[in-house]
Amino acid sequence: MKTVRVVAALIKRGEKIFATQRGYGEFQGFWEFPGGKIEAGEAPADALRREIQEELDTEIAVGKKAALVEYDYPAFHLSMECYWAEVLTGKLTLREHMAARWLSREELDDVSWLPADLDLIEQLKRDMDMNSKEQL
Repeated sequence: MKTVRVVAALIKRGEKIFATQRGYGEFQGFWEFPGGKIEAGEAPADALRREIQEELDTEIAVGKKAALVEYDYPAFHLSMECYWAEVLTGKLTLREHMAARWLSREELDDVSWLPADLDLIEQLKRDMDMNSKEQL
């Protein structure tokens, strides 16, 4: 089975995470974290900066790796590296997506996520719960 390597940005602002709704392809209408394919010879952080610039006209700082998602779709295996990120410049302008939302921990279940993202969403909810407990 073919493996597709991608990166995704977990852009956080306060207690919310930025999510985008796919505007194309087989999974149009599903929600995901912005990012895209890693080109041959490209480092994951470089790919993520490039993809966010292309998709959202925004420059980001790539932080620590949050997760590695491995998921088998019918036609390919997805290997997705997810990184925390913050906006440096730009206004997160949608160029390829139908919609975007800033989601709180409680709102993460309000959208239809891509199948590969479902375990990641559960991990993020646990992480957000831990972070809020640590702040008490």
